Amino acid sequence: MVAVSESEPESESEPGSSPGRVGVAAQGWAGHRTAEGPHPMDEYDYPLPEGAIAQTPIEPRSAARLLVAPGPGGSGTLSHRTVADLPGLVGPGDVLVVNDTRVLTGRLHLKKDTGGRAEVLLLEPGDTDAATWEALVRPGRRLPPGTRLVERTGGPPVVEVGPTIGGPDDGRRRVRLLDPTVVERAGTVPLPPYIHHGLDDPDRYQTVYATTRTLGDRSAAAPTAGLHFTPEVLAACRRAGAGVAHLDLAIGLDTFRPITAATAEDHVIHSERYSVPEATMAACAAAERVIAVGTTAVRALESAAATGELSGRTQLYIHGPYRFRVVDVLITNFHLPRSSLLLLVESFCGPLWRDLYRTALAEGYRFLSFGDAMMVARQAPAS
Repeated sequence: MVAVSESEPESESEPGSSPGRVGVAAQGWAGHRTAEGPHPMDEYDYPLPEGAIAQTPIEPRSAARLLVAPGPGGSGTLSHRTVADLPGLVGPGDVLVVNDTRVLTGRLHLKKDTGGRAEVLLLEPGDTDAATWEALVRPGRRLPPGTRLVERTGGPPVVEVGPTIGGPDDGRRRVRLLDPTVVERAGTVPLPPYIHHGLDDPDRYQTVYATTRTLGDRSAAAPTAGLHFTPEVLAACRRAGAGVAHLDLAIGLDTFRPITAATAEDHVIHSERYSVPEATMAACAAAERVIAVGTTAVRALESAAATGELSGRTQLYIHGPYRFRVVDVLITNFHLPRSSLLLLVESFCGPLWRDLYRTALAEGYRFLSFGDAMMVARQAPAS
């Protein structure tokens, strides 16, 4: 079976009841959106307590909880599992697609010649010069173009700060790596701002299947759904009859930022580099179910299917009614309110996401990058 069935606009009716469901009018939750636009971003807000945000990764990785929506595991009811249970939910005809990007150790804690502290967060390299990067710098107002930064007082300069990029509210700067080895030597992984302390083991912000890549081919953030997987879980999925296929999408920080536009339609999506091997697209075409591990795998697969280009840059913005061409099932973490990832999830499974998020919060699931995950099927076409 070729897994390229289409998705119709989500139904305006609420899904059937499921264990742990809280009503749509629950305090702090906006009602689900209608099929007609525009769609205010207030509709994608929800109350996320600080205590629900995971601050540390769980050990072992596969102990992360997995909220399984009706459908993906052959069950008509909601179930509470762990990622270690995933091999029991897959089988022959399934293919798991993972994003094997590697996170860049792109956060550099540096100094000015005067001794003042400075921080550079590398985002991605420029188009023509591998030493020139887009970055965030701080304190930005105290680092005018031409400022040279050092690792230690009296040491040689390693980064030169350049001009701003985009508008005054963009925040990005052009920087030049005077000594590119500083990234491997002194860089750290750029944890999201809602995680308030560092990691004892930086590899916990990398997937176990992250591949070795050059600096310019790495990501500014992790494909967080993949953080739960272990070699043992993947091997067990293969023994159950499922295939595992790989792709690469270099994740930018904008992926995780809340949308500031008033409506979903007003948001301008960022672009990201992606590459989908021919073998992965062939495996998806032959599969009965394509199970994407994370929204970044969805974006890469659907970009390739929509454009016919297996690599390049994508500005695919999945929101509202969207015709999915490849992905049938999504494994994904619980995302920030008002984020583009939440819009993608609603396009995929319709208003069911609200019930799943309410249940997850009520049942003590952990949210965001180091949090737990859910497994949900693409909504059926409207009859």
